[in-house]
Amino acid sequence: MGFIATIYFARLLGADPLGIYYLVIGVVSWLAIAGKIGVSGAVTKRVSEGEEQEKYAAAGFSFIILLFVVLSASLLVLQPYVDNYFGHPATGYVVLILLVTLIWSIVSSLLSGLHLVHLRGILSPVKTGGQSLLQIGAVAAGLGLTGLFLGYIVGLALTIVIGGAFVFRHFSGLQLPETRHYRSLFDYAKFSWLGNLESRMFNYTDVIVLGFFVPSALIGVYSIAWNIAMFLILFSGSISTTLFPEMSEQSANDDPQSVANLLKDALSYAGLLLIPGLVGGTILGERILRIYGDEFTQGAVVLTILIVAALIRAYQKQLLNTLNAIDRPDLSFRANALFVVTNVSLNIVLIYLYGWLGAAIATALSVIISLVVANHYLTSIIEFTVPYSEIVRQWLAAITMGVIVYGCLQLENVYSLLGHNAATVVLLVMLGATTYFLFLLVISTQFRQTVGRNLPVHIPFLSR
Repeated sequence: MGFIATIYFARLLGADPLGIYYLVIGVVSWLAIAGKIGVSGAVTKRVSEGEEQEKYAAAGFSFIILLFVVLSASLLVLQPYVDNYFGHPATGYVVLILLVTLIWSIVSSLLSGLHLVHLRGILSPVKTGGQSLLQIGAVAAGLGLTGLFLGYIVGLALTIVIGGAFVFRHFSGLQLPETRHYRSLFDYAKFSWLGNLESRMFNYTDVIVLGFFVPSALIGVYSIAWNIAMFLILFSGSISTTLFPEMSEQSANDDPQSVANLLKDALSYAGLLLIPGLVGGTILGERILRIYGDEFTQGAVVLTILIVAALIRAYQKQLLNTLNAIDRPDLSFRANALFVVTNVSLNIVLIYLYGWLGAAIATALSVIISLVVANHYLTSIIEFTVPYSEIVRQWLAAITMGVIVYGCLQLENVYSLLGHNAATVVLLVMLGATTYFLFLLVISTQFRQTVGRNLPVHIPFLSR
């Protein structure tokens, strides 16, 4: 839904307004780190342990509101400088977006902590769909960039109302927290806050630094490429979200082998969509970006590098997720700290030297270093096996898919069988996806059995 909405915005508004919009969203994401300082992650961890959930929830919410008051007052005082950075009077929207972002962070963390990750998952398309529909309507009504901001705020606010209703249904009532509840959250948050920083830096450091070196139009193109890469990492993110409360519970029960088994499953499927996404994105990148408009095709190489970064990130995230789940946020903190320093340094240097291409490379290099360090820390605590054979099968299926898609693309380039770019992209993506999953079903027993267990009907082939 976000993909389709972004195409509409890109064609109607162009790259420059989109650049301002994504710059605002990026800045808010950074501010949200200061507005959460790891509290949302701490709430998920403590609530998932099953003790005094209402008191931890109340402590987390009061923390968040206090931090929002401090941040919003600072923004309003510095309004002239903030507006000047954006090149647009956007400070008021920044405050409102920050408010709904912080409240949503606590609601979503409570959903995860209560083991309601399926409801949080359902709310994800509700949030994106609601925001997209409201933004499309506002832009169609002629509100332009203002419509994008308002649609984002109202759509997220509606999602908060729905998610909050589910949370309250699982609580026995409001219970005031005690000092020890705040202290317990702080003890976890003082390490886990850097995880939020690392996540936001992975998503937005390049965009923020680009804001000092390149025009808004190029930031818009870069952000479109980034959105495509982030679409492919959604499945990996859902694995992390789903497994965290389960790993946390098993760790609290002193069952390290169950945690290791869950991690192996996570690593098996972290690249399920990203591996074929990288192959397909490399082949069809320019064609995909042309859907947004001809000015966006210059981001094809950047798109490929960003998908590589997203693939590495998928595996790195599973390791960091496990460290946090087994109550070792201190080790996760160290890996995240290394990523933060490396990412900022490389982005500044490489963007200065190579422009937006340097931004993509800096992101990929930073996450590789963090992956190596996280793996070192985790292997020193629990024994787990990396499912190399399953990952190799996914690569074999993706390469087979790539050969077929590339051949069909060359036929289209020579004979113009369809003569329409969007139709060509859709058909080739569908062909590629079908080829990849069918081939993977044939060569991977694990994938075949996983699919079979999750289908509502029994298929003999999928049980073997």
